[in-house]
Amino acid sequence: MSRNLHKRPARAGSRISRRTFTAGVGAVGLLAGTAPFNILRAQGGALKVGVLLPRSGVQAGIGQDCQRGVEIAPGIFKDLGLPNLTIMNGDTESNPQIARAQAEKLINEGAQLLVGAFDSGQTTTIAQVAEQKGIPFVINIAAAPPITEQGYKFVFRNFPTAPTILGDAFANQKEVFESGGSAPKSVAFLHVNDTFGTAMQKGIDAVMPKFNMPYKIADTISYDPKARDLSVEVAKAKATGAEALLVVSRLNDAILLTRELVKQRWSPMAVLSMGPGWYEDQYLKTLGKLSDGPLSFVPWYDPNKKLSKQLEAALKKAHPDVNLNTNHIYTFEALLVAADAFKRAGSADPRALADAIRKTNITENVSTGPGIQFNEKGQNDKLKNSAIQNRDGKLVTVAPKAASNAKAEWPMKPYDKRG
Repeated sequence: MSRNLHKRPARAGSRISRRTFTAGVGAVGLLAGTAPFNILRAQGGALKVGVLLPRSGVQAGIGQDCQRGVEIAPGIFKDLGLPNLTIMNGDTESNPQIARAQAEKLINEGAQLLVGAFDSGQTTTIAQVAEQKGIPFVINIAAAPPITEQGYKFVFRNFPTAPTILGDAFANQKEVFESGGSAPKSVAFLHVNDTFGTAMQKGIDAVMPKFNMPYKIADTISYDPKARDLSVEVAKAKATGAEALLVVSRLNDAILLTRELVKQRWSPMAVLSMGPGWYEDQYLKTLGKLSDGPLSFVPWYDPNKKLSKQLEAALKKAHPDVNLNTNHIYTFEALLVAADAFKRAGSADPRALADAIRKTNITENVSTGPGIQFNEKGQNDKLKNSAIQNRDGKLVTVAPKAASNAKAEWPMKPYDKRG
């Protein structure tokens, strides 16, 4: 293309204000000498991606952690030969209705694709807006099954549903039990009563019987993720005589639960988590040695993959004290899906982008499993999950064996024996 094309005045409405840029993610022209990128530039430059996360409110820590996955993406995309993205930030404030309003706001301001939003309730409202407006929405994290069961044409999820998380969790738990030489005979199940926690609780009844687990659930105890005191819940769980805890938590309540376990002098054989909270850096740093031992059975990354090592190195350079985790991995991969589709579509037209996303076939990725593809419902149903363990302020992968880098320490060391 001629140089004169790039000197033409910008089309009305095509300029982006500085406020729409993510800190540290500027609009940098990539590989401008190749034909596909000249085409993209002629049609308006970088793809405008609205990233919706809970940057404030009860889930602020997690939303801010997801943002790190956004910040380290540009350099890696450049190495992969992918086009640049212009990031437009939106804060859901940990509230589904605000998430809806923010999605509408970003679209009105020019967002051509949306990414978000960690929480299933917030993601559900964004999906409704995206479908109504005909704007592609790539979900980074959200596990409630109904999101991709609505027949949506513009909604895509590269994250496992609650039943998949549960199924892989039970399979990986059995692998850990076998490796450790013993298994709990009973567990107390504590879970948050939000959209994700409730979906997981319902899923257990349907999925657990298929795996012939060695333990029975002594009691199921739900609680508000905003709770500031969980002493009653822990006391009730302890009273069951269960040998281990099965939990679906968030960050703040995971810290509260651990402190209550120590306070009430209860050291279960294991803490088996099927959600966020227990593996997050704030949990590790806040509790120190008391954070060691919990096993999280969650969507994770294969530490042996080339791109995983590249992502881990980029995060370490930008944030030396932060461990790579689910929040970074799947937020990065959501943007990877967007950049890959934009490159293949050669256009920011919403329908062209959606068509390109449906044809996604990314085999060089980060998450556990064979890669990123979407079925007719817009769901990546080929994802696998992992078992990870907190160890000396770090996270090691202990199952499945093909995607692991350590063996589980089993059982968990009692809290009163940690010095």
